[in-house]
Amino acid sequence: MTALIVVMLPGTGVLYTLSAGLGQGARASVIAALGCTLGIVPHIAASILGLAALLHTSAVLFETVRYLGVAYLFYLAWRILQKGGTLAVPDSKEQESSFRLVTNAILLNVLNPKLSLFFVAFLPQFVPADAIHPSLTMLELAAVFMAMTLVVFILYGACAALARDYVLSSPRVLQWLRRSFAAAFAMLGLKLALADR
Repeated sequence: MTALIVVMLPGTGVLYTLSAGLGQGARASVIAALGCTLGIVPHIAASILGLAALLHTSAVLFETVRYLGVAYLFYLAWRILQKGGTLAVPDSKEQESSFRLVTNAILLNVLNPKLSLFFVAFLPQFVPADAIHPSLTMLELAAVFMAMTLVVFILYGACAALARDYVLSSPRVLQWLRRSFAAAFAMLGLKLALADR
């Protein structure tokens, strides 16, 4: 239940999936949701292998990853403001490819150092102290978390795709959404920039 609440809280992945669903439809939102889910894998691997602890004890490494993440969030904000970006209308020749959608979604999560801290602090609490294979238990828990992420993000994207016709029929609404999503990504980038380790 705790993991489900964490997954449902709007963050960068939810915003990206929503913007993909609104801009390019249900298929794009599923691709974005898959990419966001795949972006969790490196953090899970780092947590299990102990690399996440290194990330959070090394100020230089943490700051490097953090500012790469900040720069990427600002880049996505800028891309959303472009007419051929994530909220591209269907007849746009610059509509994002599946590869680009997946790549952007993966990078969103990979470049978020707070995600690895989450797995270090959260998942181990649910591993029994007497577990024979704690790493295997962590993998099972991580798989459940990833499955929940994929399903919830697909649902978010489907809801966005349902509202797509209304959004695209009104240039004013589309422009407002473009600015809102861009501002949300920029605010998340600023929040990450100002966050403590």
